[in-house]
Amino acid sequence: MASKKTNPIKIIAGVVIFLTLPTLLFFGFLYFKYHEDLPTGIQGEQADALAYKMLDALNYEAYKSTNYIEWTFKKRRYYEWDRAKNTCNVMWKQNKVALNLNNPSKSKVYIHSFNHEGEMAEKLIKKALKYFNNDSFWLVAPYKVLDKGVERRLVKTSNNKNALLVTYTSGGSTPGDSYLWLLDNNNKPTAFKMWTSLLPIDGLTATWEHWTTTQTGAQLPTFHKLLFFGLEIEDIQGTHN
Repeated sequence: MASKKTNPIKIIAGVVIFLTLPTLLFFGFLYFKYHEDLPTGIQGEQADALAYKMLDALNYEAYKSTNYIEWTFKKRRYYEWDRAKNTCNVMWKQNKVALNLNNPSKSKVYIHSFNHEGEMAEKLIKKALKYFNNDSFWLVAPYKVLDKGVERRLVKTSNNKNALLVTYTSGGSTPGDSYLWLLDNNNKPTAFKMWTSLLPIDGLTATWEHWTTTQTGAQLPTFHKLLFFGLEIEDIQGTHN
């Protein structure tokens, strides 16, 4: 009796379905559980007043006087940010990029402590800038609600509390993203909900917690929880110099 030939296309299709179906089902579960439409809010004096209350709760004046910040993001990347000079050393693996945030093309690239130029250096500068925009946002986002190009709206939550919706119309790596800041009774941030181009689900919540106070008096978070994942920020130092 002739043996029945195996159809390789059917085998490949079966493997793809076996691997992707659970993922699709899980994503569908998350989507229907967490997805939210972007809320509407009111721009104007009330929204700005809530923004200032949030900043006061975090000692915004102390943050403005903090000229130098160091931190480690998720145990993977280390930063030395000179806010006064608008430069930042970004270090990961064997790479170090001395970012010039005013003019990234003037940044310096080092691999295993040796200076590099050319195409590889350009790629690492772009990567370092992307890392900085993302990782610094998770550290200092509350202090950016008054930045140029930011729209602020007052939103009433389902429990009738005031929340601050901010939309970044320019700047950063992903302009157009929106965040809804949720505040405690002292107007200190406890979490925000996100509507960003990088996330497949709108309205996901990330906590802002375990705050630490720097030498200058500025308050910065050391932990975020997003779904089932924890995001740690360690070795935070903030000084005037």
